[in-house]
Amino acid sequence: MEKSELILLPGLNKQVRFLIQKLNGKTLPSVLVIGSFSEIAAKKLVNKFGSNVDIIVEDYESLINSKYIIRNSPNINVKMMSYDLTDYPANCFDLIYAQASVSISKRNKIIKEIKRILKPNGYFCIGEIISLERSVPRFVQDIFDNSDILPLHKDDLEKYYSEKNFRLLAKQDLSSTLKDYYSASLKEYEVISESLDAQEKSYYKKIINKIKHESNAYLKLGADRYIGIFALLMVKESD
Repeated sequence: MEKSELILLPGLNKQVRFLIQKLNGKTLPSVLVIGSFSEIAAKKLVNKFGSNVDIIVEDYESLINSKYIIRNSPNINVKMMSYDLTDYPANCFDLIYAQASVSISKRNKIIKEIKRILKPNGYFCIGEIISLERSVPRFVQDIFDNSDILPLHKDDLEKYYSEKNFRLLAKQDLSSTLKDYYSASLKEYEVISESLDAQEKSYYKKIINKIKHESNAYLKLGADRYIGIFALLMVKESD
């Protein structure tokens, strides 16, 4: 696999493959992708469904990076806005895709906004960082806290979205991708940082240090027993 085709997010390329397999043959004119580092996933959705895709990110650095990556992709547009308070009108997207980007402390507000802007019977594909155990050790909780992750327990996932009036169509455990994700991300960011100026290196150094810390915890300290990721494909039902 070429580096340019690798989605550097938990779940790697398996979440978008899961989605494409489940919605093969569907027409999805309008798609929203939520989260930084989602540009490759957006390109794959354009290629498969012929969609017009918007990406939203929450910070300026991510906006600049995304604009550069999609500079030759006329069907993709990137904007900066809060995930829980977008500028979109109600009922405007056929599909909303989020890969490890909304498993955070303001999840409830984000999901409420997703429901508002997703069309009735529209599709929602999410990769949720989840907790495999009810109680986790301190070093795992530190990972969650440092990334503002508020994971649902694996057994509560379907209930949470059912109560939000989403109907589950399919689910896949992608936890096996996390080992490769941490390894690939660390290598990629180290390569990137070598070609950056001092200011850019300062930005990426934070990401690299975070990835190093999480990778060490996951690969060497046993965090794999406590952290997973599940992909869910759902349909928005009427309230």
